[in-house]
Amino acid sequence: METKQRKKTDPFRRQRITATLCALAVLLGSLWIASLLQPETAETFAPASPIRLVLDPGHGGVDGGAIAYNGVKESDLNLAIALRLRDLAAFYGLETSMTREDDRTLSDDEHYSEHEDLVSRAAFLNAEGGLCLSIHQNTFPTSQPRGAQVLYGAGEESRRLGQRIQNCIVSHLQPENRRVAEPASSGLYLPSHVEHPFALVECGFLSNLSELQELSSERYQKSFAAVLLCACLQYAHDSEIG
Repeated sequence: METKQRKKTDPFRRQRITATLCALAVLLGSLWIASLLQPETAETFAPASPIRLVLDPGHGGVDGGAIAYNGVKESDLNLAIALRLRDLAAFYGLETSMTREDDRTLSDDEHYSEHEDLVSRAAFLNAEGGLCLSIHQNTFPTSQPRGAQVLYGAGEESRRLGQRIQNCIVSHLQPENRRVAEPASSGLYLPSHVEHPFALVECGFLSNLSELQELSSERYQKSFAAVLLCACLQYAHDSEIG
């Protein structure tokens, strides 16, 4: 009985397929971002003068931040969204830097000091320059509140950046959100000590079960990152024509 010869297995086939799918995902993401841009800015993805994004995923390491009922840590969600934003920004040729790219603090874990950690983050943001975004999650004693909230630092440019981000979130991701960007409290360290345009983005409420599910979704994280990038590009474009 004649036996069929097995086809040789290409050991790199899976890698090529994965790479192709990743490239397609980035392309689709870029097209979606282009659709988010307002008509006057849709013709250009990047401003004439290159901008730099400096991302601060809040908390990390021994400081998990807020903890959801199911054990999800704020620090992990902050990092996930910031990493997706970094990757999208790189696709558009924007320079990026991050206060952390893994689960750690900027302070000695063994003798962790929240103040020392914040001082280190502010020093990093000030040294890097550019548009500074600190990514966080919110929480509340009851489960009703939901929706992103942007707090901006001192100065007109921080106000413009914060309002642009909040408006983009409401317009393209959370149409039911009635919150508006607000100046950060003087009691918050980073907004008071970062010298560049600064916005602290509370992406949502871990205490709201439906929003927690969204924030834990890879798809939603990518969407949120895309909206943040869109807002930064529009802010930069507005600055050039203003």
